[in-house]
Amino acid sequence: METFDERIGYYRMMLLIRRFEERMEQVFLEGVIRGTCHPCIGQEAVAVGAAAAVRPGDYMVSNHRGHGHFLAQGGDAKRILAEVFGKETGYSKGRGGSQHMASFADGFLGSNGITGGGVPIATGAALALQLQRRDQIVVSFMGDGATNQGAFHEAVNMGAVWKLPIVYLCENNLYAMSTRFDEAFAIRDIIERAPGYGIPGEIVDGNDVLAVKEAVATAAERARSGEGPTLLECKTYRFCGHSRGDPREYRSRGEEADWHARCPIKRLRQKLVEMGALDDALDGRIRGEVEKEIADAEEFARSSPDPSLDSLEEGVFA
Repeated sequence: METFDERIGYYRMMLLIRRFEERMEQVFLEGVIRGTCHPCIGQEAVAVGAAAAVRPGDYMVSNHRGHGHFLAQGGDAKRILAEVFGKETGYSKGRGGSQHMASFADGFLGSNGITGGGVPIATGAALALQLQRRDQIVVSFMGDGATNQGAFHEAVNMGAVWKLPIVYLCENNLYAMSTRFDEAFAIRDIIERAPGYGIPGEIVDGNDVLAVKEAVATAAERARSGEGPTLLECKTYRFCGHSRGDPREYRSRGEEADWHARCPIKRLRQKLVEMGALDDALDGRIRGEVEKEIADAEEFARSSPDPSLDSLEEGVFA
């Protein structure tokens, strides 16, 4: 059972991720940053619950919607935003941008712009841990669209056959870009595929941070004990578009309103209030701290130097 302070910490982190994504989306729309971004607004409970469930030293591999995962795993908002701004002070020295940044020191093995591309990377990391007889596990994040990629099936099969220390965590937000889940799958739930690999699967309320934590903790201990992977399907919803500039014409405003009523941050706040752990004064202080952290991160990112042309060929493969 979590302490009041731990639950308040989850609430603060979810607020930080929400405000980080909202601000980042805004600066993209303003043209301050070029390219694109894929916010996780509405999906914060999955990242925070998963990070709360694993041990220090465990690893995460993310996807294209990875800022929340990185923040929850211990990433510094200043350096993450600096990377998005393409600055030398970013985690990948401005070369990775929004979709390709990592911090091995924080156990974050990287986000990935290729749909499903992180799943084999995570599986390879789990194999390395097994061969080195290390007591650590990997959490592999993916969207529902990734589970229709060949790389997903090959990697999960390998993880299952070799009983690798990995948790395959799918954030099913019902849409792969603009394609509805029921238009791309002949099954009702992604976990129906788990028996085909001989591994357990579980559906989780992805908008309940405590439910996510419990499910990931159970799957992590199973993986750590040598029993192999679990496939978790966290049912959630992105409030924003797939990426910047997406008008979301493929879904109704009524559907969005239904999911906004299940907002993970609002749900946790209500629980905390009912428990007597949160009141308006504390909530105001937390939100003020979050706003300052975001403002400081933006100031740091904007004022950081661009990469030097002399370092153009450093840290790249080609």
